[in-house]
Amino acid sequence: MEEVIFGGGCFWCLEAIFQRIEGIETVTPGYAGGNIDNPRYEEVSTGDTGHAEVVNVKFNPNKITLEQVLTIFFLAHDPTTLNRQGADTGTQYRSIILYTNDKQRKIIEEVMKKAQGKYNNPIVTEIKELDRFYQAEEYHLDYYGRNPNVGYCRLIIKPKLEKILDREKRLY
Repeated sequence: MEEVIFGGGCFWCLEAIFQRIEGIETVTPGYAGGNIDNPRYEEVSTGDTGHAEVVNVKFNPNKITLEQVLTIFFLAHDPTTLNRQGADTGTQYRSIILYTNDKQRKIIEEVMKKAQGKYNNPIVTEIKELDRFYQAEEYHLDYYGRNPNVGYCRLIIKPKLEKILDREKRLY
């Protein structure tokens, strides 16, 4: 198993997308990249903790490569908007990749350089070594799977999920 942490807006969206990708074994929403221990959603939501809403993605590198996982990440959000994804604004919604080893960092930098060619504006994704991941509260886990008819899920997550999964099928 290999592990990488992504932030790109609301963690419910990223979780729903990565849960549906073959080779991804687990996806856990949480918080990382900040400066306080054991943050709670209410604290992270203020934007004062330095933490981002993230997903911890564990994948089988024999079934899907880090490059493929990163390609999906860059499709799943707009990496050129600073501290914003759609209506979600603040540092807690920033684009961030937290790597777990130097080999990952090098691959992330290479893939990001390639991805830049697809955007008119500069990619602002923060790349940082993972210090610590804090799992989100229970009610955030598998949010889309448990709440597909909630307004946010129907209006934001479902269309994004359909678009990404359709494009992902054509990538490989």
